[in-house]
Amino acid sequence: MNNYEYWLTFDEATKAELEAITDKAELEDRFYKELEFGTGGLRGVMGAGPNRMNRYTVSKATKGLADYLNANYEGEKSVAIAYDSRNNSQLFAEVSAGVLCEAGIKVYLFDSLMPTPVLSFAVRYHKCTAGIVITASHNPKEYNGYKVYDSEGCQLVPEYADKVIACVNAVTDIRDIPCADLAEAQKDGRLVYIGDDTLAAFIAEVKTQSLYNEPTELKIVYTPLHGTGNIPVRKALEVRDVSIVASQELPDGNFSTVRSPNPEEKDALNLALEQAEKEGADIVIGTDPDCDRVGVGALHNGSYVLLTGNQTGALLMDFILRFKKDSMPANAAVVKTVVTSGIGAAIAEKHGATTVQTLTGFKYIGEKICRWEKSGEYSFLFGYEESYGCLAGTHARDKDAVSASMLIAEMASYHKNNGKTLVEALDEIYAEYGYYYDCLETFVLKGKEGAEKIQAAMKALRADGENLFDDLERLADYSQGVDGLPKENMLIFEFKDGSWAAARPSGTEPKLKLYFSVKGENKEQASERQLLIRNKLAEKVVG
Repeated sequence: MNNYEYWLTFDEATKAELEAITDKAELEDRFYKELEFGTGGLRGVMGAGPNRMNRYTVSKATKGLADYLNANYEGEKSVAIAYDSRNNSQLFAEVSAGVLCEAGIKVYLFDSLMPTPVLSFAVRYHKCTAGIVITASHNPKEYNGYKVYDSEGCQLVPEYADKVIACVNAVTDIRDIPCADLAEAQKDGRLVYIGDDTLAAFIAEVKTQSLYNEPTELKIVYTPLHGTGNIPVRKALEVRDVSIVASQELPDGNFSTVRSPNPEEKDALNLALEQAEKEGADIVIGTDPDCDRVGVGALHNGSYVLLTGNQTGALLMDFILRFKKDSMPANAAVVKTVVTSGIGAAIAEKHGATTVQTLTGFKYIGEKICRWEKSGEYSFLFGYEESYGCLAGTHARDKDAVSASMLIAEMASYHKNNGKTLVEALDEIYAEYGYYYDCLETFVLKGKEGAEKIQAAMKALRADGENLFDDLERLADYSQGVDGLPKENMLIFEFKDGSWAAARPSGTEPKLKLYFSVKGENKEQASERQLLIRNKLAEKVVG
């Protein structure tokens, strides 16, 4: 309550919002803790209070980042800032710019909304010390977020994030953090607006990843889901026959045509699929608000099949390695996360590429790119994760739905020219490498009570997990460190036939996620076994 009284002194709008709240549980959720600055930065519901995304929590994060940069880097320091189409994203970007400029750090601020991968590219393109993107990626409209990038354009990994977090936590009085006037900062050179030139340089790099441009009759329906992908993806697909979902073309922070702007959700692409059916399109492509995730629907036998992130990743892996077989270096490597299907590793092995695994989060894939460029140990070809994110090439150090959209279109063109749909191409992969049934189940557990339930579920799985299955090979507790990877609150149940299941609390949402990759002779056999595994794990989650 002391913290509540303190927040009432911030400004009239904040005071009015807080005084209008009559639900005690809502007030408790806003004030029982501070919104944590984790390894990925901030992410949370927007609103007044310390456990919400607002200009004050954003200012605190930025002041901590500025203090870290000023304490650890000599000479001129600079930060590139981008933002997506969400409500308050531009405001939070401008607040961040003002705090940095006041701290003596030069800012390169995009003059319009821009995808996350373009920010990753811009950090190195403008030789910046760090980067910030204001986005909550694929989250519902109530959310926003704040992600920090290092000088390589890679999200902060724990080694560096912990140091920034310490600086953020050291900022105590968040009401009166100094913030420069942006017009004055622009006049004296502390603030530089960037836009078209940087995007054009990014698109040029994306197009160097192109693999197949033979003439084709492929028809595409594309939706940016009211996000940042509209212009960049269309530029990447400009040689294709592309139809845009007009009602989802323009930015809309309320994402008014979808339940959730997440291409992982089946209903997010409904309008695109309806349009594709009317127009006789071969594929549907949809990108999330910050255009780092991509969803795909493919026409097959008269109806559209939505591909999972694992399936799209396997198809792209096969396509890329197939076309690079004559130019692939001896130390070629692909990277996947530990909760991504094993089929990609099987494809890589056949083509002579090494597969390296990382923890969940594309920052770890970006870290591999940066390390290998310096050491020469491996040459990065492709990285992907089950959550609809991938990257080919090293122009960015984060997942990139712009280049992915281009490659998906080329891949679909290649297979169409050879008389196959993407579904038929996927079936051929299964026929060669075995069937993998990969799926994800999410338990949404909100608020303080939800956080306690997630903690209790993970405790129960740790205590009883080894006794749940007769054919368990290993229960890997990643909180203790596994296979030389950093510690993470995750359990993976590894079975004797190579199947696995994982339990992991989300790092950005109030969710407990169960991942499954079950091998079998066919979908029916594998899905039946997955259900048995799922039910035993779910008992520990729901009680």
